[in-house]
Amino acid sequence: MSSSLAALGGKKVREKSFPAWPHYDETEREALNRVLDSRNWWANHGVEVKEFEKEWSGYTGAKGSFAVTNGTHTLEVIFLALDIGDGDEVIVADWSFLATIGAILTVNAIPKIVDVDPLTGTIDVSQAEAAIGPKTRAIVCVHVAGSMSDMDALTALCKKHGIALIEDSAHAHGSRWKGEHAGTIGDAGSFSFQASKLMTSGEGGVITTKREDLIPMFKSFINCGRGEGIWYYRHLRLGGNYRLSEWQGAILRAQLKRFPDQQKNRGNNANWLNSEIAKIPGFTPQGRYAGCTEQGNYCYVVEVDSTLLSGATRDQIRHALLAEGIPLTTSYPPLHKLEMFKDPSGLAPRLRGEVTKIRYNEQSFPVTDHLAANTLWFNTAVLMGTRDDANSVLQSIAKISEHAAQVAKIDAPSW
Repeated sequence: MSSSLAALGGKKVREKSFPAWPHYDETEREALNRVLDSRNWWANHGVEVKEFEKEWSGYTGAKGSFAVTNGTHTLEVIFLALDIGDGDEVIVADWSFLATIGAILTVNAIPKIVDVDPLTGTIDVSQAEAAIGPKTRAIVCVHVAGSMSDMDALTALCKKHGIALIEDSAHAHGSRWKGEHAGTIGDAGSFSFQASKLMTSGEGGVITTKREDLIPMFKSFINCGRGEGIWYYRHLRLGGNYRLSEWQGAILRAQLKRFPDQQKNRGNNANWLNSEIAKIPGFTPQGRYAGCTEQGNYCYVVEVDSTLLSGATRDQIRHALLAEGIPLTTSYPPLHKLEMFKDPSGLAPRLRGEVTKIRYNEQSFPVTDHLAANTLWFNTAVLMGTRDDANSVLQSIAKISEHAAQVAKIDAPSW
């Protein structure tokens, strides 16, 4: 191992790139040509989106799957189908992307933010229970980096209080709880196919559900409020145009064909890294509950402890790892710290009333604050290759740990 950090002029641990993402081959090229030649580029007249929905249900075990424009819209449509809106309260974990809370606000419901579990970064069930009130209609649990929320406890909690459980599974393609796929355990699940996700069509999303009563509502809200088997220009409710295109449906069918093999490879590499990185002082891989029998690993998350690394900060460590040739980023900011909450005008003109009076940025969520400031999010590409590829991540972390005192002197501004 080199005694000098690459960030300070030493030799990199890794010179070559990790596997390129997104991955594609002739399967996608043929799929696009198939749509082109069909002249049915619109999902209502085509077959690709419909077939993808069936195939996704087959893979996940969902009773119904519904492809839409993006992962944000999946959540919006779920709220619409559950009749969650003006003045209703929805409990949500603080550690997530804007879309999770943005969809709640878009339907004019009121988010109630709670802190997360330090082991997994997923919603703290005890705090979620404490936040339930007479206006609470649902809990949104986020499976962070594919590590699943405590689905046994959340299912029991929601059943006890008669509220819906929505799974934000944007990170959880391939994640399973006691063998059941993410997004099929609660009332509805939301997946994203944005460019960085484990399956991608650039943009896109899919809703999953086990509730047959919600199926006609999802179909209608996605397709301009229409109903099945009636005149095309009858609109039964105020829906939207959330339809996915045939081009994306065809790409996703190709992506899904190779996904199980990719998932197995990622899982093997992640599990190996978990066991090896845990041996290095100052670095702790993201945990998972025992019920999470398989983790999708949208990214690979590691927590750093600066007190064991000569005071080196997360950002200094990230800078040093980038210099060693390892692709990674940092986490989302906590939801309560988003700039739109600092000035109520950031929520206008869509929102009025009670929600603009809540000072989310003044609330305290110490676990989320800690994780957001002290975790490294390695790109999924580091898990996509061979064991040797994954080993270069381990070697780089070991090198940082060995030379932590030098890392602590690096000029690395935080984002």
